[in-house]
Amino acid sequence: MSDTTAPTKNPFADIAPALGQYTDDVLFGDVWKRPGLSLRDRSLVTVTCLIAGYRINEMPFHIKRALENGVTKDELIETITHLAFYAGWPAASTALAIARKVFKDAGV
Repeated sequence: MSDTTAPTKNPFADIAPALGQYTDDVLFGDVWKRPGLSLRDRSLVTVTCLIAGYRINEMPFHIKRALENGVTKDELIETITHLAFYAGWPAASTALAIARKVFKDAGV
């Protein structure tokens, strides 16, 4: 995903329009576009936090987005491996299963 590409319409705007707007305008519109970190680095930080926090619902979207933002499959696997020792084995093994599916769907 490039700096000029708009994210896909969020999946909950139909039921929570204000949250949808905040997600599109503030999170992906302002926060993700701040100049302090590249999209690649923001993706790596986000995936790391999702794994550590065991946020499995958001992982597929953000692992795919990380690939689009230039994080490699090998870097994602290394991140998950590293997190096994800091976030716990269950978090890492769950993240690997999710990553495996995302990689397969993305053809990487």
